[in-house]
Amino acid sequence: MSLDALKRWRLVLGEAAEGAMPGLDDHARGMDAALDWLYSREKDLAGRDVGGRLGGHGPSVLNVPDWIDQVHKLFPSECIERLEKDAVERYEISEVVTCPEVLRRIEPNETLLRAVLRTKHLMNPEVLALARELVAKVVQQLLEKMQGQVREAFSGLVDRRRRSRLAMARNFDFRATLRKNLDRYDPKTRKVVLEEALFFARVKRHTERWQIILVVDQSGSMVGSVIHSAITAACLWSIPGVRAHLVAFDTEVVDLTSDVSDPVETLMKVQLGGGTDIAKALAYAAQLVEAPRRTIVALVTDFYEGGNAARLVQEVRELCQQGTTVLGLAALDPEAKPAYDRNLAQRLADEGAHIGAMTPGELAQFVADKVKGR
Repeated sequence: MSLDALKRWRLVLGEAAEGAMPGLDDHARGMDAALDWLYSREKDLAGRDVGGRLGGHGPSVLNVPDWIDQVHKLFPSECIERLEKDAVERYEISEVVTCPEVLRRIEPNETLLRAVLRTKHLMNPEVLALARELVAKVVQQLLEKMQGQVREAFSGLVDRRRRSRLAMARNFDFRATLRKNLDRYDPKTRKVVLEEALFFARVKRHTERWQIILVVDQSGSMVGSVIHSAITAACLWSIPGVRAHLVAFDTEVVDLTSDVSDPVETLMKVQLGGGTDIAKALAYAAQLVEAPRRTIVALVTDFYEGGNAARLVQEVRELCQQGTTVLGLAALDPEAKPAYDRNLAQRLADEGAHIGAMTPGELAQFVADKVKGR
């Protein structure tokens, strides 16, 4: 059901606009109640000067399961995830992912996956089992998307000397196809009738085995990167010639490589929060390196070192000097919007590390280019 502009403004402004703007029908009043239930909490966010919707003065009659139910009935799909995101991230309504009734109804998405990882320590066994189902569904969605990106990055190079019977658009040889079919040009329609399309073959390169060591900061601010690191590692694990490791850290280091092919299990073992000892984690990763010049160490962190920064710089220096490729990624997620300690990142760059932020697809392409020797 669409709303005209005045009614939409009435919903934005809340009860404060009652009487000054057109009234709402039953559907819109239901939307208004759901919005008020959530955004009336704005005044409780101490120290924030935020404009926008004002809460009403009537009693709240919704609980979390009722609110979820109303949101899914009343709002278009593009609004639902935003409302759920604000509920779990802005207003920290943990019941959204710790209430069994809600978890049975809710539509899995990445926002809720992040919330589950932050709150799973609060869950009893029944809720944890339901949360695991949500994690599995979202991980499967992300895997399906990211596996295609990784396969694309590792596909063979075009071999313009050989033909292939496999018809793929990216291998289409336009010039040769046109020459082959020029005798079928129709002057009346001014079109060439294609009887045979020609395609290039692709080279399947045998590569020496490479190590990819993902070292991931599991502090709370890095939760999005933790999710995509786990799934990226699972995708790389299946690539011939690549051996993937996954190491998570706070002030302690946990090697999750034994679960790398099962990102659901990996994520359920992650413990978000705590301090940060990047140097300790990188020292552990250095011990895993077997062939330095065929190893990529991808350090995913915000570079806010709680341990010894000088030791971290030394670890990076030694890795780079022995020929290991060191990536320092301030973000590894679809948005790749980093927030990080630029001073320490610059010190690592000065020692030879590549510093930046990447999407999972860009990381896969970087790895593929190294493995193929480009």
